Amino acid sequence: MTSYASAGVDIEAGERAVELMKSRVARARRPEVVDDASGFAGLFDASALLRYRRPLLATSTDGVGTKVMIAQALDKHDTIGIDLVAMVVDDLVVCGAEPLFMTDYIACGKVVPERIATIVGGVAEGCRLAGCALLGGETAEHPGAMGADEYDIAGAGTGVVEADAVLGPQRVREGDVVLALASSGLHSNGYSLVRHIVKAAGLALDRELPELGRTLGEELLEPTRVYALDCLALAEAVEVHAFAHITGGGLAANLARSLPGHLDAVLDRGSWTPPPIFEVLAGHGRVAQEEMDRTFNLGVGMCAVVAPDSADAALRLLGERGVPTWTLGEVVPGSGRAYYR
Repeated sequence: MTSYASAGVDIEAGERAVELMKSRVARARRPEVVDDASGFAGLFDASALLRYRRPLLATSTDGVGTKVMIAQALDKHDTIGIDLVAMVVDDLVVCGAEPLFMTDYIACGKVVPERIATIVGGVAEGCRLAGCALLGGETAEHPGAMGADEYDIAGAGTGVVEADAVLGPQRVREGDVVLALASSGLHSNGYSLVRHIVKAAGLALDRELPELGRTLGEELLEPTRVYALDCLALAEAVEVHAFAHITGGGLAANLARSLPGHLDAVLDRGSWTPPPIFEVLAGHGRVAQEEMDRTFNLGVGMCAVVAPDSADAALRLLGERGVPTWTLGEVVPGSGRAYYR
């Protein structure tokens, strides 16, 4: 007889995956989380927002692109969830919002309970690093649409910010200082180009490269840095005017989104040396500097635009929090661009 299982969907495997991930999800919890016995929805106690005068909810959704294909090729799935959280919460914090909770979605060709639980464990760890709750999620089995070992992940997050504390272009002033917060590597952007270079150059993911001090695969799976709590601490301590999350499009393009139309950010390319992975990719792929600039973060994962008299304190605070940070440039009259001097 025909059954759901004969069509390729294993309900029991899905239930086993849920059981395996429960302990991991429990680590990503906030006091405002209210248990829903049915499991159909995640509940969050909104009375926590009463401490705000005029709370604005912020929302963001994202994925990790084709970085999942590297994880699948290496059969290593414990950090891709951290990438997912970082891509969502580090967008939320740009406006000054505190991440409250996230939900995730995993589509796969075949539910392998241990693999799904490992992926979700990474999401839970990312939420812990961001100070938010993993409030719920969904795993969908898509036999025929995806291979048995293929999957994709996406997530959505919600945060809150006081209306009169929203950060952004409207606060940026001439003379402000642009700080660069170091990335942990490639983060989660540009992997279609990365995979093209790796294939064209005949590079093996298990090959140890002297420039990297580890295998190429290990470098490519380095999880995205989660900046959310660091940015919130910075905004609490000093006069921050704007943040810019450096993702697809590169440093200049993303920073320009956080500038008003009458000001520019002039950046000093000599203020830092990009991590070796970027030179490896540029060299093996014969990628021009302009293409590198607009595809990768080149070692800068977040920018903070701060008042001039706050720059030194900001550098100290972020250094104490373990985030390598340096002065990248300054804000000058212009037309809303970010560029290198």
